[in-house]
Amino acid sequence: VPTWIDAARLYRLVIAKLDDVAVWITGRTQRGDLSFYLYIILAVTVIAPISVMFFPSNVDDSTISLPNAAFFGDWMLTGHPIYLVAAAVMIVAAIAAIRAKRRFWAVLLVSTTGYGLAAIFAFQGSPDLALTQVLVESVLTVAMVLGLRVLPPEIPKTQEKHDNQWARALLAISFGFTMMWVAATAMASRVADPISLAMPDLSYNEGGGTNIVNVTLVDMRAWDTFGEITVLAAVATGVASLVFIAERERKRRSITDVATGSVGHYNIANSAMNDTEVQSFANFFKVRRQPWIVAGATMAPERRSIIFEVITRLIFHAIIMVSLYLLIAGHNLPGGGFAGGLLAGIAFAIRYLAGGRYELEQSFRAPAGVILGSGLAVAAIAGLVPLFFGGEVFQAYDVEVLLPFFGHVHFASAVVFDIGVYLVVIGLVLDVLRSLGAEVDARYEVETRDRTEAEQRMTAARASAMTPGGHSDD
Repeated sequence: VPTWIDAARLYRLVIAKLDDVAVWITGRTQRGDLSFYLYIILAVTVIAPISVMFFPSNVDDSTISLPNAAFFGDWMLTGHPIYLVAAAVMIVAAIAAIRAKRRFWAVLLVSTTGYGLAAIFAFQGSPDLALTQVLVESVLTVAMVLGLRVLPPEIPKTQEKHDNQWARALLAISFGFTMMWVAATAMASRVADPISLAMPDLSYNEGGGTNIVNVTLVDMRAWDTFGEITVLAAVATGVASLVFIAERERKRRSITDVATGSVGHYNIANSAMNDTEVQSFANFFKVRRQPWIVAGATMAPERRSIIFEVITRLIFHAIIMVSLYLLIAGHNLPGGGFAGGLLAGIAFAIRYLAGGRYELEQSFRAPAGVILGSGLAVAAIAGLVPLFFGGEVFQAYDVEVLLPFFGHVHFASAVVFDIGVYLVVIGLVLDVLRSLGAEVDARYEVETRDRTEAEQRMTAARASAMTPGGHSDD
C-alpha cells in the first residue's frame, strides 16, 4: 500500500458512505407504511413467477415449458354450477368489504369469503377441510369483533389520489391471476405420479385409520404438526404478554363477591333501551330462581339477553360433547383434535358472549397457559413413549382389545397426540377470549368508573361553588 494512502481514513470513509446508503434505503423502504410493504410484497410475487413463465431456463425435451403447460392444457371452468355461485358470493363479499364504511361490516364480509371457500371444499368432497375452514373462520370472526371494540366504528377516509386506487386495484387483480396461473401451471406440469396416491394405503395399513387427512396430521407428519402447535402456543403467549401488562392470570373473584348487575353498565341515553325497558329487565332478573348461566346475574340489565342465556344453557354441553366426538372419531371420520378444539373454543366463546368475563372464568377454571402447556406436554409424551419400546419418535401403534359392554375396540396411539392438539387449541381460544375479551372489558370498566367519578367530583365542585359562601365565575 502506498504511503500516501491512509488506510484507516479510507476505511472510515467507506463505512460512512455505506451508512449513508443504508439510511437512504431504509428511509424509503422501511417507513412504517403497511400499504407500501404490501405493494412491495405483492409486486415481487407477481413479477417473479411471470419472469419464470415467459423466460424459462434449461428447457429440454423432458421438461414442459411453463407457458405451454398453462395455455395448452385441458382447461375446465368448473365441475358444477354451484362452484360459480360460491365464487360469485365470495367476489361480491370481497368487493363489498373494500367499500364498507364500518369496520364491523367489513369483518363480516371478509368472513363471508371464508365461508364461501368452506362451501367449495364441501362440494368438492373435502369434508375435513370444509369443517376446519368453518370453525377457523368462526373463531377468527369472534376474535376480530372483540378486537374492534378498541377501534373507532367508522373506517377513516384516506386522502388518496385516484391514480393510486387504480394502481392498487391493478396490482391486486394481477396478484390473483398470477396465483391462479401458478397453481394451474404447477398441476399441468406434473410428469410423475403424485405421492398422495400411496396415502390411502399408508393411512389404513400403517396409521390404522381411514381419515387420510387426520392420519397424515397426527402420524405421517406428526413432526410438522408438533411444530405448528408449538408456534400456536408461542403466539398465544406473546399476545397475552402484550395485553396483560401486569400479570397474565389475575386472582379470580368469587361470583358471590360481585354485586348483582354491576358489570357492563353504559350510558342508557346512548343505548337503544330506555329507562322503562332497563327497569323491566332489572325486575325480571331479581326473581329468585336458578340462573340460566352461572355469572349472568353479574351483568348489568341492559347487557343481558334472556333468549341468548337460555340458548347458551341448552347448547353448551351439546357442543362440548360434539367436540369430544370429533376428537375421538377423527381418526376414521371427519374431525380430529384441531377441529374438536376449535368447536370447544366456540362453546366457551358463546358462554363469554352470554355472561361476560365472570361467566368465562366460571366455565373453565384452569388458566389458559396451563392448558396450552398441558397440550404440548401430552403431544411430546406421545412422541417420546415409543422410544422406550424400541420404536421411533412419534411412531404410532394400533391396539385391538375386547372390552365388556363395548365389544371389539380399535385404538390408535396417535389419538393421544391428537388429545394434545385438542388441548392446545382450547388453550389458544381461551387465551384470545381472556386477552381480547375479558381483559378489555375489565379495563373499559375501570376507565368508565374513573371517568364517572371524575365527572361526579367536578359536578360536586361546581355545586359547592354556587352555594352561599362560595363564589361563581359568572
